[in-house]
Amino acid sequence: MTQNSLQTTPGPRAWARNVTRPAQEFAATALHARSGELPDGLRGTLYRNGPALLERGGVRVGHWFDGDGAVLAVHFDRGTATATYRFVETEGLHEESEAGRLLYGGYGQKAPGPIWKQWERPVKNTANTSVLALPDRVLALWEGGWPHALDPETLATVGLTDLAGPGGQLRAGNPYSAHPKRDPETGDIYNFGVSIRGRKALLVLYRSNRSGALAAQSEYELDGAPLIHDFVLAGPYLVFLVPPVRIDLLSVVLGLKSYSEAMRWRPELGTGILVFRRSDLTLVARGADEAWFQWHLGNGAVATDRHGLLSLDFVRYEDFSTNRHLGEVATGRTETPARGTLWRLRMNPTSARVYELEELSDRSVEFPLVPTANNGRSWPATYLVAHRPGTDTTAERYDAIACFDYTEGALIEADLGDGRYPSEPMIVPDADGTRQWLLSVVFDGNADRSEVWIFDAGALTAGPVCILPLPAAVPLGFHGCWRAAHD
Repeated sequence: MTQNSLQTTPGPRAWARNVTRPAQEFAATALHARSGELPDGLRGTLYRNGPALLERGGVRVGHWFDGDGAVLAVHFDRGTATATYRFVETEGLHEESEAGRLLYGGYGQKAPGPIWKQWERPVKNTANTSVLALPDRVLALWEGGWPHALDPETLATVGLTDLAGPGGQLRAGNPYSAHPKRDPETGDIYNFGVSIRGRKALLVLYRSNRSGALAAQSEYELDGAPLIHDFVLAGPYLVFLVPPVRIDLLSVVLGLKSYSEAMRWRPELGTGILVFRRSDLTLVARGADEAWFQWHLGNGAVATDRHGLLSLDFVRYEDFSTNRHLGEVATGRTETPARGTLWRLRMNPTSARVYELEELSDRSVEFPLVPTANNGRSWPATYLVAHRPGTDTTAERYDAIACFDYTEGALIEADLGDGRYPSEPMIVPDADGTRQWLLSVVFDGNADRSEVWIFDAGALTAGPVCILPLPAAVPLGFHGCWRAAHD
């Protein structure tokens, strides 16, 4: 019996109440371990972002991606921890709070009202997908708009930022996506956005300095209007895998469909490959391969041997049904199968020719991540969330933390037990550099609470070294980042 065939439980799953009810903010609160001891060398701040409010006036949003964002900050300092959780106070959040109802369209919903009034209100910037820690602020990131700047200590919202620097500033209509990559040596930050201008879609590339100020920008016209969510930094290159999903922009412009409803799976197009030189953000090569879909890529690197092949990892889905599945999360019940597994692609970066495409593990996984120090370089392991063996991968959220070890060629996992759901794992160095810690915010459906679980990243099977309960349950979210105390 396959994992996806286990679909017999009719009732709601434990994760549902965590996602569907409105989140509760909390001010700075000292955390105390219920298990183990907080490592003294864990010094810095964990930030996490995700949708925290999925309904207004009794009306639920159209997709999990449409929930208003809220950010969690957990500050660690010499054996102590303090946590804060606040909504990102976007303009749309304020207006809808005052009105007591939904006013805006989103990724998976049209704006309320007749068709001819759809474009009186643009799609709401929900600031709900990821975070980027800068020296003087934290950016709450979203797929389709500018970042919101937050105070790094209190999480108070400062407002939208255009990241103005020597390379200009964000242009109106040019978004700054939720998946920036940071060079571990220079601190330079690379990111992108897909800008829709009339019937054209442009891939806009950004390079910023370590403070976030834009240093360079470039634009590349795409074929049609694809959905691009992530990319990899791989040595001297930035690599994009372009899934065969195309948006019918006319139906969106006319107010007939939301963006999600207007997306079409076009497997005959294959998966596009774009390779850019990161030094000047110019195109090096473009190619194509068989059709698949991915949300997230893990890491990339160029081999140092004479062949110089570029390797990258990603979580592959066979089609775009994952979008429907994630939309169903907002209802508290998922019924569409959508199972992703970890794959590796090897290619020539100067021609975009694919030499090898290999499934590394057949386990259901997501949110591939490596330590920041390995960004763009060879890496020994990829960390992920996973479904435990026997878990219903259609109805349940991810319920284990895993690590794919490339030396062993095996998936190593930490089994959290029934009814416990981890967030994307974050790998952070100890202050003395002797070891790495894995941090994950876990919703315990048995106790109806959220906790910060801390593992020795090199010994996942030993279980958590410390568990810190949070003052209130934090809804399952998407992405986070770590800022060391000395940054």
